[in-house]
Amino acid sequence: MESLEALRRATAEFDRRLSSVTDGQWDAPTPCDDWTVRQLVSHVVGGNAMAVELLGGASSEQALPFLGGLPLGDDPLATFRAGAEAQLAAFASPGALERTCHHPMGDLPGAEVAGFRVGDLTLHSWDLARAIGADEDLDAELVAAVYARLEPMAPMLDQVGVFGEGPSGAVGADAPLQRRLLDLAGRRP
Repeated sequence: MESLEALRRATAEFDRRLSSVTDGQWDAPTPCDDWTVRQLVSHVVGGNAMAVELLGGASSEQALPFLGGLPLGDDPLATFRAGAEAQLAAFASPGALERTCHHPMGDLPGAEVAGFRVGDLTLHSWDLARAIGADEDLDAELVAAVYARLEPMAPMLDQVGVFGEGPSGAVGADAPLQRRLLDLAGRRP
């Protein structure tokens, strides 16, 4: 799947769950260690903003604070949508996918940063759905794309610090791909 299409679809997956959050669910726990729904959404909004900044030439030092999240304001859905639109526009700009970004993980092409955003949005769509009791079924093509990116890194995912304990080793190769992806990414549905 092409990078921009994957990013659009991953954004829509997250938006679909976010638009279902009720006032009483913002402080609900998520599958992400110690994060509430509000903190999870803040993290995603910060990640979207970080990508925009990186594509605009920000240094890794300038981008790093965005990983802590951003305030959601009085209308978290509108805040997410504005940031998501800015992110999509930034990645759609001429040369963005080839541009070198000074990501906190090192200098990376824009396409790699887009892949990170697709993975983040897709996995956090499931986290958000689980937290609020919404539909947990993810777009099958997104699941396949994110799994293909993460699976080669399986032996070290537990060391990265963003995938919990990494793969459990308890989910067989014959399990549905979404379940395998979630397990690979440290989720235990």
